[in-house]
Amino acid sequence: MREPDLSPHDVERYGYTQELHRSLSFTDLLVYGLVFMVPIAPFGIFGGVFQGSGGMVALAYAIGMVAMMFTALSYAEMSRAFPMAGSVYTYAGRGIAAPVGFLSGWMILLDYVLIPGLLYLIASIAMHSLLGSIPVWLWLVAFVLLNTVVNYTGIEMTAKVNKVMLVGELVVLAIFVVIGVVALAMGRGRGFDLTPLYNADTFSVSLVLGAVSIAVLSFLGFDGISMLAEENKESAHAIGRAMIAALLLAGTLFVVQTWIAALLVPDPQALIRDGDSGGTAFYDAAAVAAGPWLAKLTALATAIAWGFANALVAQLATSRLLYAMARDRQLPSFLAKVHPTKGVPVNATLLVAVVSLVLGLYMASRDDGITLLSTLVNFGALSAFLVLHVSVVWHHVVRHGSREWFKHLVSPVLGFVILAFVVVNADVAAQTLGFVWLAIGVALLVFLLATGRRPELVLDDTAGADQGATR
Repeated sequence: MREPDLSPHDVERYGYTQELHRSLSFTDLLVYGLVFMVPIAPFGIFGGVFQGSGGMVALAYAIGMVAMMFTALSYAEMSRAFPMAGSVYTYAGRGIAAPVGFLSGWMILLDYVLIPGLLYLIASIAMHSLLGSIPVWLWLVAFVLLNTVVNYTGIEMTAKVNKVMLVGELVVLAIFVVIGVVALAMGRGRGFDLTPLYNADTFSVSLVLGAVSIAVLSFLGFDGISMLAEENKESAHAIGRAMIAALLLAGTLFVVQTWIAALLVPDPQALIRDGDSGGTAFYDAAAVAAGPWLAKLTALATAIAWGFANALVAQLATSRLLYAMARDRQLPSFLAKVHPTKGVPVNATLLVAVVSLVLGLYMASRDDGITLLSTLVNFGALSAFLVLHVSVVWHHVVRHGSREWFKHLVSPVLGFVILAFVVVNADVAAQTLGFVWLAIGVALLVFLLATGRRPELVLDDTAGADQGATR
């Protein structure tokens, strides 16, 4: 049974009042997704992926793009079925059952709560390395305040800032690519070859898949587009199309820039052997191409992209998740308050800012702050993605008898298997925190059910679901 296309105003059909401003076009959504993923994301983790892949860093990103495409397709299907804010929380809650939705939202909340603090910390340390007279904590406070003001101003202002930041990132990336290609043509580095895609001396399936588990983290962010479903002014299809387009564009840029950088690495064998503890491998490659100025430019671009552009949209997405869960009485109701004129979940936005500031300042005081946060930040999202794939099969095939086998069965099953591999091979610390967080979520769910706060999720009968509320 094929479900009808829904207009962007169908939120009322599910028992909600339209409160957020519907002002985002497909282009706005696409820009948002690209900024969230950061077109220059490999700048910061290039060394780790290079080491993990035995130098085949471009191959790791290419496989990572294909792997995440299955997740993007599942998002596209569920965002069309349920065009509302909340992402996996909404899709699993309505596609499977309300308690499953709560636990999915709880798991992805772990990622969304931690990632702004991580981004602020990385950017602040990078800026301190460029301007040592300003302490890390002051940079962190400045980034948090700036992004909070922009997000508080309204989604329209955030969309405008996103476009400016995206152009800036693409300009820096274009400079690196052009200068890098010219440098290789002039004989710097190793010259042009295919080793970043395939090197028979180091290739093994386990090696590449291990690197993919690192590279795939650069693609996380496209899913944030689904948080803007109630601010999308076009058809429900726009959300899915924007996610797929953002993933394809970002993936292509990742492959191109890492291919060039891999050929410019000063000592590839040393990087594979010793790793990149200082996180400077990409900047060292840029220096080979054009000297210290290009290294400093790429480092500065990374700091601004992560601390301002990426953290800006991460803070926005987190506030929308809190808003969606709060209006269903799964979180304190004050988080569902929307500003009467700006149309933003104001209390949720301010809470994210406070948590990010406290978390960032605490981690800045630790020597292992970045490493610790990095190992924890993605476990929740990947776990929630597993439930997303299950919700596609359950909602479309089991509940509605869909016979579109690739979209509703083959694709989500493949996506589930790939992500399960990544989760199983995740850092032990990340697994431990993930399961502790899940246990807390289960306890909270039991409390909510015992106190009669199971969400009232109205299902739209035009989509083939049973009309009524699950209580």
